[in-house]
Amino acid sequence: MAALRLAEKTGILGIVSPRVEFAEPVELMGLKFPNRIGLAAGLDKEGNTIDALGRLGFGSIEIGTITPRPQAGNPKPRLFRLIDHEAIINRMGFNNPGIDAGVANVRSAKSFDGIVGFNIGKNKDTSNENAAEDYLICLRKAYSVADYIAVNLSSPNTPGLRDLQGAEASARLLATLKREQQKLESEHGRKVPLLFKVAPDLDETHIRELSRVFLDGGLDGLIATNTTLDRDQVLGHSRAAEAGGLSGRPVFVKSTETLKAFSSHLGTQIPIIGVGGISSVEDAQVKIQAGASLVQIYTSFIYQGPQLVREIARAI
Repeated sequence: MAALRLAEKTGILGIVSPRVEFAEPVELMGLKFPNRIGLAAGLDKEGNTIDALGRLGFGSIEIGTITPRPQAGNPKPRLFRLIDHEAIINRMGFNNPGIDAGVANVRSAKSFDGIVGFNIGKNKDTSNENAAEDYLICLRKAYSVADYIAVNLSSPNTPGLRDLQGAEASARLLATLKREQQKLESEHGRKVPLLFKVAPDLDETHIRELSRVFLDGGLDGLIATNTTLDRDQVLGHSRAAEAGGLSGRPVFVKSTETLKAFSSHLGTQIPIIGVGGISSVEDAQVKIQAGASLVQIYTSFIYQGPQLVREIARAI
């Protein structure tokens, strides 16, 4: 990441990776995305590499997760590559510089003309009972610089966070954030869409209940999905027992099934960003066919590099 920033600052990145125009922009949630491929949250955790990553072809970049206060994250080692499976297990724990630094970093981006998503979360030591206040702090501060704001309810690395995915808890949080969103829209003169990011480890009943919550509550968009706790696809690997969320190829089927299930309930009323295990153009097309309007990658970008970004951008 530091090398990317340096290459962008010195102009080298512009020489080796000139900007490429893709197909017609995609209009979604009142926003114009230059193409359908985005970078998932978790790589540019601080929002300080937006220009460089944008140079590589991403139409959107989701930064974070950012919390109200700076957070060191979990003890190292906390990230493991399962190379044979083109997968990663991470238990980073929302390491980030805090909302004020995150906002300043996004504001300092100069050349990226795509969409910047701002992924927000609660601090580890904030109880679930007080989680809404953490999300409100981040929503208020990020509103002026974000194109959309994604509420992370599904990281497996913050104790108890996934409990906020319960239907009642999600409904309360969504109602609180939507009220604030309306106030901020009036103050700033523009609407910043509000999205929730969910886990792939949900059963059909849970998906149906959450879909009703999202429809009734007026959610603007859904990101499906985060990493998984399931290890069935990597059994026998020496790293399989590591705590944390599994991403990459092994999560593709489960993530896509979750996406398809949500799409069957949400229809065209709430757009979905499909993420989880995309490692080829064909995978991206499967996500679109399953109901996604846009897609994001992370792990395959680590393994395959920028060429994959451009291939997907051209193909879909």
